[in-house]
Amino acid sequence: MTRFQSAGRPNASLLRRELLIGAGSMGLVGCSAKATLTASTTPKLDMKQLNGDIAAIAARLRPAVLGAGLMNLESGEVWSLNGERPFPMQSVFKAPLGAYALSEVDAGLLSLDQVFTLDDIDLSPSYSPIADAWPARRDYTARELLVAAVGMSDNTAADILMRRVGGPGALTAWLVGKKIEEVRVDRYERELQPESVGMASFRPAWKGEAAYLAALRSVPPEVRRAAVVRYLADPRDTATPRGMLTFLGMLAAGELISRASTALLLQIMTNTPTGAHRLKAGLPPGATLAHKTGTARTDQGMNPAINDVGIVTLPDKRAYAAAVFLSGSTLDDAARDAAIADVARAMIRGVG
Repeated sequence: MTRFQSAGRPNASLLRRELLIGAGSMGLVGCSAKATLTASTTPKLDMKQLNGDIAAIAARLRPAVLGAGLMNLESGEVWSLNGERPFPMQSVFKAPLGAYALSEVDAGLLSLDQVFTLDDIDLSPSYSPIADAWPARRDYTARELLVAAVGMSDNTAADILMRRVGGPGALTAWLVGKKIEEVRVDRYERELQPESVGMASFRPAWKGEAAYLAALRSVPPEVRRAAVVRYLADPRDTATPRGMLTFLGMLAAGELISRASTALLLQIMTNTPTGAHRLKAGLPPGATLAHKTGTARTDQGMNPAINDVGIVTLPDKRAYAAAVFLSGSTLDDAARDAAIADVARAMIRGVG
């Protein structure tokens, strides 16, 4: 795929891609690596403005660490802050999982109509409306699981899909095979979530937010703090901003899955109700966003990871990939969301 300049500070690189973005977020689906090469018609990114504005936001957020990246999907021009640094993904990984599951559909190895019957051992920790509804409802199609995982960020849906397509290792291998080498998935949600806060292995009795919180609070505070410190230093289940831009750019270009599958995934990512006050809040009226959020649980005044990544289509049909990762924030929920919205506003100013 493309090659990025590596740096630990705000930086820019120009990538040449055979890519021409069509109108609207669904217009992205018609693009491919075989599109006719044309000169870029979009303005160049204002690197000085992006560097200054987003560095100021990062300084304001310390001791939290901000990572951000922006790619012009027509020219391939890229800006990033801490672009090479791995950040915990949380539920952001569900977008690559959705793409991989749909690649299995394209290959005839999975049907969206396949029905999965859930037992108690299939349940995963909150957030999971599917787990909350069990056992009153047990049967779900693959399509329903895909929408629940990517669109609603349901952990049970994600884990069931992940197991069906071969597990985290198979997903990471697929990404590496696509030359997306800085996005890695290592654990199921039922493994990652309890481990990241010092809990024992997940058990069905913990299904639902109240039961899971009760189990969490039974873990001594010092044990939870130590677990979060380990989680923030763990290279597993992380992505760099530039790695996520690579994934989003290839998804938009139709280079990962079929046209129909790309349209379905982008539609799910556009329809999601999550993250209304993050990237979406910083976009101008008439812009659209196909995105995936990720949110860790705040404990003892600190949130390990709050993220939002996606494909922005402006009212004039210019399209960009955007990724924002924020780790170790001591702000409250509203302030963290507002900070990501501020990054989105700075990005919009930077695209001209």
